[in-house]
Amino acid sequence: MRDADAVIVGAGAAGLSLAHRLCAPAAGRGPRVLLVDAPPGPRTPPERTWCYWEAPGGAFDGALTASWERLRVHGPGGAATVGSPAPFRYKMLRSRDFEALVGGRLAGADGVERVEATVDRVRDAPGGAEVRGRDAAGRPVLLRARWAFDSRPAGSLPSARTTLRQHFRGWFVRTRHPAFDPTTADLMDFRTPQPAHGLSFGYVLPLDECAALVEYTEFSRRALDTAAYERALRHYTGQVLRLGAFRITGTEQGVIPMTDGRFPRRGGRAVFRIGTAGGATRPSTGYTFAAVQRQSALIAAALRAGRTPLPPPAHTSWHRALDAVLLRALDSGRVDGAEFFDGLFRTVPTARLLRFLDGRSRLWEDLTIGLRTPVLPMLRTVAELPLLPRRAAPW
Repeated sequence: MRDADAVIVGAGAAGLSLAHRLCAPAAGRGPRVLLVDAPPGPRTPPERTWCYWEAPGGAFDGALTASWERLRVHGPGGAATVGSPAPFRYKMLRSRDFEALVGGRLAGADGVERVEATVDRVRDAPGGAEVRGRDAAGRPVLLRARWAFDSRPAGSLPSARTTLRQHFRGWFVRTRHPAFDPTTADLMDFRTPQPAHGLSFGYVLPLDECAALVEYTEFSRRALDTAAYERALRHYTGQVLRLGAFRITGTEQGVIPMTDGRFPRRGGRAVFRIGTAGGATRPSTGYTFAAVQRQSALIAAALRAGRTPLPPPAHTSWHRALDAVLLRALDSGRVDGAEFFDGLFRTVPTARLLRFLDGRSRLWEDLTIGLRTPVLPMLRTVAELPLLPRRAAPW
């Protein structure tokens, strides 16, 4: 049994980010933190890639795989729109590099201890919270702290009017001949066959002239099986990108919830949820990493100041309402997803659109962007939303 000021369950993006913020230099003694991660084995998540945009000089720039100064979107007909995200850059961070960077900082920090355990239960306890689980040998582990932060996904998503999934599979490819522009990332390429509901697109992040991460992504109700993703990737790399001969050096696959349900940020009096489990994922885009950083900074500031460290909402009520309208419009087929996003990138300055997609735009920016969407279908969706029932869905 070990006691601390805070116990963090899960050493993914949310857990590591919060631990990193809590161990950052500050006046006086920092909090005592226990960071719990599952032992190596079936519960260890596969390697992932996180992308986000921010100005150069960010806290994790030293671990970036690549970054880009230009973004490109291909419409369904093939026309390309290229924009500059300045003052931002689009950044790619692989989980292994992030874990190595933050892990090195935690190893040299006072007051932070890492614990390997498979967690079974996180709950309130007298004077705070307790975490129960088992170590790699099966022995029971009991951790107690004033506060607990749980990043594990729940068994089901919150009740929602619309629940879609952003699901994808990617290949890290290396071609025989130069095939990519290392200065430009293809954010959305709609030259893919579109599903009956939702949308699909290609996603290309060049690492050099002969290497890139190439993904096939869908926004739809259900994920595909691996064979279907492989067929889509073969079509995209062969018929659309025409890469010629290449070899696959790695793969990644995942599912991100896109829902207008409200994720609970509190699991008890002294238990809080963080990361995707706490609503950090932007419902309309699936982007999570930047919101996790903002949330972690505010949690750490509250804990250091002696306040209740309730994670703040990652996105405003206004932006969540806009997301609810878009998700319903996509799911109903009322709006053509490919035309919708292609139109936004063609008509809205890139930096302004990125602020909107990250939930940091101002009201006047949101209104000007709204006027560039299919207004009548969107207004019909606004009127319909209050009448729709909310239903739970599996995670």
